[in-house]
Amino acid sequence: MNSSAMTIFLVDDDQDDQQLFEEVVKEIKASNKLLMFKNAVELMEHLNQENIVLPHIIFLDLNMPFVSGSECLKEIRSNPRFMDVSVAIYSTSSLEKDIEETFINGANIYITKPNDYAALKKTIRNVLNINWHYHKSGLDRKTFFYNV
Repeated sequence: MNSSAMTIFLVDDDQDDQQLFEEVVKEIKASNKLLMFKNAVELMEHLNQENIVLPHIIFLDLNMPFVSGSECLKEIRSNPRFMDVSVAIYSTSSLEKDIEETFINGANIYITKPNDYAALKKTIRNVLNINWHYHKSGLDRKTFFYNV
């Protein structure tokens, strides 16, 4: 794990998924700061505030009420202020069209939500350990889809 703490945002309307994610992040490294949002509208309201600390990474669900994760991704990527923020699509969908669309629209990695705790922990640990500066510069279709 990186020696410095990370600021992590999770955007997911499923409360059970939020709780599991929070448990995993705390287990991996308690000093990480996790903020959770139940939809993309809440996230964007927070991100658009003046003096906030931007996250290192946003885990973004695709299927949410009001504004979809895909639309939120487009909004994030259209703002130069968020250029250095990594976005991990974190979804139950493994549809090729969702993977392709989010790749084209600037997500850094696509993760299909694991269905058990051990796999979730392994996935989150591995994603948080990615050297994002290197990963962004060499982004291609092969490195985009994360598979446990």
